[in-house]
Amino acid sequence: MLQRPKPTDSEADLLREQEQFLTSGATSAANVVRRPDKRRGETGGDGREHNRENEGRKRDVVTIEDLPDQLPSLTPAPPKKSRFKANRVTFDDDAEERLDKHDTHISAVLSRIVERDTSSTPVSLPTFTGMAFPKVLHRSETSSQVPLSSAGGKKSIFARHIAAQRLKEGKTPLYCAPEAAQTPELREKNLSPDASMDTDQRDAAASPTVSGSRLVSGQGLGGPYSSGEIMRIHVENQAKLEAMSQSEIIEEQRKLLTQLDPRLVDFVRSRKAKSVLSSASPSKQPKAKSSKENVPSESVRRESDSSSTTEPFQKLHEEEIEAEREEEEELPLLSAVTEEGLPVKRQKEWVHMDKLEPEKLEWMRDLPAPKKKGTKKAMQARFDFAGGLIPPTEDLPTHLGLHHHGEEPERAGYSLQELFLLSRSQVIQQRTLALSTLANILSKARAGEYQSVLTGSVMSTLLDAGLLFLLRFALDDSVEGVMSTAVHALKALLVCAEDEECLDCTFSWFHGIASFPLLPSAQEEEGDEDEGQDETMKEAAKEKEARKSDHDVARQDTVKGLLQMKLLPRLRYILEVVQPAPGAVHDILEVLIRISRHSSSSATQVLDCPRLMETVMSNFLPNSWTAASSPLTQSVYGVPLASAMKLLRVVATSGRHACARLLNSLGVSERLSCLLSAEPSELLLEPTEALRITTEAYRLWAVAAGYGQACKLYIHLYPALVKALQSVHRELAPSDPLLSLQLQRILALLSLLTQVTHTAGCHQELQAGMVSSQGEECPPPPPVSWGHVTGLQALLLGHLKGLVKSLDNPVQKDHSLVLIPAYLIYLEAYYYQLSKQSCFKPVDTLQELEQLTSDILLPIISHSVVQSLIKNLKSSSVVCNGPSSQLRPDTIPSLPGLACAGWRAHLGLVVSSSPFPLLTGLGLLLETITGIHKGLSCKVTGLLLSEPVIGYLRSCSQATPTLSQTRAWLLRHEHHLLYLLLQLAHKLVPIEPEVAKHASLYHQVALVLLTWLLPGSEYLAHEMLSTIIFSKDFIPEGHSGGPEAVELGELKLHEEIQHHPSPSLQAVGTLLREACVQLPSIRGCFLTHLAYLESSVLVSRDALLCCNPWINSHLLPELTGPTLPSDWPFLPLVSLYERTGVSDGGGLAVEQLPPGALQAVTHCLQWLLLLEIWREEALRVIPPVAKLARLSCVFLCSSDLFLEKPVQKLTWGLFRLLTRRSRLDSLDLNVPPPGLASFQDLYSALLAQYEAVSFGDRLFGCWVLLPLQRRYSATMRLAVFGEHESMLRSLGVTLEQLCIPIERFTSPPEDSLPLLRLYFRSLVTGALKLCWCPVLYVVALSHVNSFIFSQDAAAQVLRNHLLLFRLPHQNSATGFEMYEQLPPIRAKRLESVLGLRDSSDDKGD
Repeated sequence: MLQRPKPTDSEADLLREQEQFLTSGATSAANVVRRPDKRRGETGGDGREHNRENEGRKRDVVTIEDLPDQLPSLTPAPPKKSRFKANRVTFDDDAEERLDKHDTHISAVLSRIVERDTSSTPVSLPTFTGMAFPKVLHRSETSSQVPLSSAGGKKSIFARHIAAQRLKEGKTPLYCAPEAAQTPELREKNLSPDASMDTDQRDAAASPTVSGSRLVSGQGLGGPYSSGEIMRIHVENQAKLEAMSQSEIIEEQRKLLTQLDPRLVDFVRSRKAKSVLSSASPSKQPKAKSSKENVPSESVRRESDSSSTTEPFQKLHEEEIEAEREEEEELPLLSAVTEEGLPVKRQKEWVHMDKLEPEKLEWMRDLPAPKKKGTKKAMQARFDFAGGLIPPTEDLPTHLGLHHHGEEPERAGYSLQELFLLSRSQVIQQRTLALSTLANILSKARAGEYQSVLTGSVMSTLLDAGLLFLLRFALDDSVEGVMSTAVHALKALLVCAEDEECLDCTFSWFHGIASFPLLPSAQEEEGDEDEGQDETMKEAAKEKEARKSDHDVARQDTVKGLLQMKLLPRLRYILEVVQPAPGAVHDILEVLIRISRHSSSSATQVLDCPRLMETVMSNFLPNSWTAASSPLTQSVYGVPLASAMKLLRVVATSGRHACARLLNSLGVSERLSCLLSAEPSELLLEPTEALRITTEAYRLWAVAAGYGQACKLYIHLYPALVKALQSVHRELAPSDPLLSLQLQRILALLSLLTQVTHTAGCHQELQAGMVSSQGEECPPPPPVSWGHVTGLQALLLGHLKGLVKSLDNPVQKDHSLVLIPAYLIYLEAYYYQLSKQSCFKPVDTLQELEQLTSDILLPIISHSVVQSLIKNLKSSSVVCNGPSSQLRPDTIPSLPGLACAGWRAHLGLVVSSSPFPLLTGLGLLLETITGIHKGLSCKVTGLLLSEPVIGYLRSCSQATPTLSQTRAWLLRHEHHLLYLLLQLAHKLVPIEPEVAKHASLYHQVALVLLTWLLPGSEYLAHEMLSTIIFSKDFIPEGHSGGPEAVELGELKLHEEIQHHPSPSLQAVGTLLREACVQLPSIRGCFLTHLAYLESSVLVSRDALLCCNPWINSHLLPELTGPTLPSDWPFLPLVSLYERTGVSDGGGLAVEQLPPGALQAVTHCLQWLLLLEIWREEALRVIPPVAKLARLSCVFLCSSDLFLEKPVQKLTWGLFRLLTRRSRLDSLDLNVPPPGLASFQDLYSALLAQYEAVSFGDRLFGCWVLLPLQRRYSATMRLAVFGEHESMLRSLGVTLEQLCIPIERFTSPPEDSLPLLRLYFRSLVTGALKLCWCPVLYVVALSHVNSFIFSQDAAAQVLRNHLLLFRLPHQNSATGFEMYEQLPPIRAKRLESVLGLRDSSDDKGD
């Protein structure tokens, strides 16, 4: 057998294989053929076989059998082939596509190049003239040229000139057909008589013919007579149509339309419409008018006939597509372009302009009206230059510049793909326009304007398409305009101006300086994965992170990806070298602010970037500057900018070391002194910019004072501060257009004074600590002492009194409500620090506080304006209302934000109608002064008992707020208010009976708030656990007949199910009374198990109590979730299981429990029992399956813990509560519990532990039986009857001891055949007996009985086989013989069994 050559064969091998092939005489796979040359008049067909050898010598054309016409696809998957494609009717395609399809390689062209045979062509000599040289032919001399039609087609100007000379001489060109032999139609179309076709005119003597088919193109025929074959098919079709009646045609049309694709029908109709348009265009040859005068009327008549026959076509088509889309509006048919319709008349001197080409002039037409596309199909979004979404049906004028030669030229606007393409254009204006449009689209997407009209996220789509890299490349452009536009687009992507406004508004609130880092959640997950790893693993993880590409980093964290792309050095270059326009400068500063808010490491990178902060300081925060010569200044260089000062403030918030570098190394202290030593009107700046920059300067100073820094500056600028305070009332004119900026400036000043007061209050403690530290590390005392701040209290107190009086003035009440909270927070700082000073005078202070309460606090609480404001408490709450259903911004995981777009338009914590800042400041001051003066608590009971506050607390106790980055910063402030209200209730419940009536409500709110507290609020959680959570005063059920009521309820339940006495009906009241007595011990147990939060509690305490010298950063911890887990009541039990339940080898440990473990488990179970009975709503956030999984640790912790008497009693009580009828329906074991992969894994561990150490314990047995209910997965039942069949001997729980209805185990009948087989096997083999395992015996018996005696047809056949079986028989169809009727011995046995059953029933009756 011949073998194919291999790539490794040598030349000798190839020659040897060639010789073997020639000697074998086998036929070759390739044949040499010669294609007929049509230009020589050669035809294929019969002569092809005869001349094959000669043709092979003349042309060397190689063809291979079964070689496809098209080149194979380069994609991995080969193109699909259809068996019906060869027989399918095809339509005419473009000539250029056909050429590209067949001539796909240069060899195909070279193989067809044949020299023309000119042996038989006559040679005509040029005519003789009297001129020495031929006359030069000018293009303008066209009168002597032969017209194009008579010249025989497309001829050059020289050929036409020669033809004209021959006509003058009476000679006919040899290549032209004789004039008499040509018909007028042929002259018009420049066709030879042999190639002509029949026209549309009908000859009376001849058969009717037509010009040709509009649909049949003959593509694929490939032969020389393909045109004739096409015509023959067309004539045959036409004859059949004429032989059919009108009804038959309509019927055939209807059949076709039911089989064809509607899109194919639309295509056919469009081709017909185009052919009608082309046939209706006027002729350019005036000579042909006379010969074709009857053609238009004929064509019109045929068109009318065809339109009449297509009426049912149209009707059926509409019915078919009615369910998919709306009917497209019929557009008027556009007439073809004519010479009269040209805007410019052509001249005869224009070269190659003598022929009108309508298809090339189509683009000069007016655009058609936009079509109304299908309503159920998504359409490509198009935007205008302002970023607005253009509706697909809107017809905009073309002068707006929104139309272009894209995919949909009739639709205005640019798609995102087209904008991306335009942004990389070589034309500067196009790049700028594309980037500007993308910036506008990003701004609107951040505002959430596209969510209701677009599917998907615009931000995610743009970032996935590579927007980040596009903008980064654009920043490297050499054109300033492109760089500025790219910076603006980057700002639109990163920065939300309304987010910054909200953060600025809450700066003066309690703990408003602090904020969460804007880190994506992916970073937090990676951080969690790193926990528990050794240093080597962490270093490997860091190396892996460093090897990540820019794309991978940017996909997880946009800001981190930009930093890895060296964004900061490029921005520094633009600021320092390019020095762009003011708008670009502001955009760059805002981008830097957003990067600094990302994390402390990002802020450090901004600070460490070479020459970046120096450029900002020298250009936008100079020590001296001159007034602008004109208000329309073209540069902001050399002038102080508020955004530059804000950048310093945000960088300083990241840490005390960064703040110290700014103050000392970069000269920020000098800038603050320069800006704040004078009035804003004296700064040689615009009034708006002067107020903004002084406001930011106060805020930066407040941040520095929050670290105990920049205190010397307070001493130096004390006169300027007093002067600013004295001018507060003068600056609050209601008619001032800059009133809002004035208010922000005063609030920033009050925040500064509050922080300085806290710092000064720590001076004495630090001074004493430094003396007693004896070499230990201790912060140095600040330069400012308590004596430096005491003089401002009287001035600010007078301001507050004036603001309270101005509440009666409708014009001034709004700005008074804005300022009062800041004054209250300052007074709280003053009195809190005063109580720790050595100069504290209790008697004088108590009198002062009483006067403060009667003159200021009580009037504020009882004022009608404040009362109306408090009514908005519930509507403004974030906890009670959940996510807003209004317009929400487009946020993405890799670029988190605060989602504050449109915050002024709806209720919330930050708007002016919100009572939260006022109530927070009021509650903070009340907590401090009631701690100093205990008697003042009774005077403010009205605030806690007001109907809006009680209604708000009830709503909070039933709310389940969702935690996200967009809501965390607001939830933190609301948590502060709830904590302050609960602390006030803690002081009033023991002494005020009216307040004590709502103690259960306060306790419920405290329990739910404990699981809501966010990172940074660990101190609040510690305080609530220490005071309210385990307080007897907040559990009134424990001393008001609560245990007795529970006992009565259990007694009533016992009477209802007295035929099922259960050991779970313990004296629950006794257990509850004992739990109430042990509340202090329970509190100590939980505080001990929460000791791992000690360091976080200390950091949180320093921040919330404003121990400024100990604060390291005003940036809160990363938002990884609440401070405490939602299942914190199970914490002692779970921690004990983690320590002792599982050994290193993976097996179960049964060693002795650690000291105090029994007491800790007992306290945990007591607390759980108390919560399950009296605070059930507080535990609803824990799924029932999670409760069951956590309580299972009682059996898995040790071999004998569950046998201890207190643990046994408490666990029985909890099991009784979990298996109540209302709870069983909500217990879904098919859902994996939080923290576990599946409940089946935990159940397998329980079964193994039961076999090992249960000793037949009834409680453990009930716990094992609970998951075996019929509604749960059969996997657990298979595990019991398959892998752990031996436990059936010791599972002696009786039906009376099981507090779960037996119907839940037996109904519906079992449908798992493997499980039924195991049931039957255990019953037959005796592994399952009634005396050993009563419950599962009944279950197995019930399911087997239901299977055997079911009414199913298969079961009936099985029953007959069992009763009538006789003997095995090999030749039988079933393999055994059957009795025709039941044998007497079997019948007697059945009668005896049934008789015994009947007699037992009679005895029972």
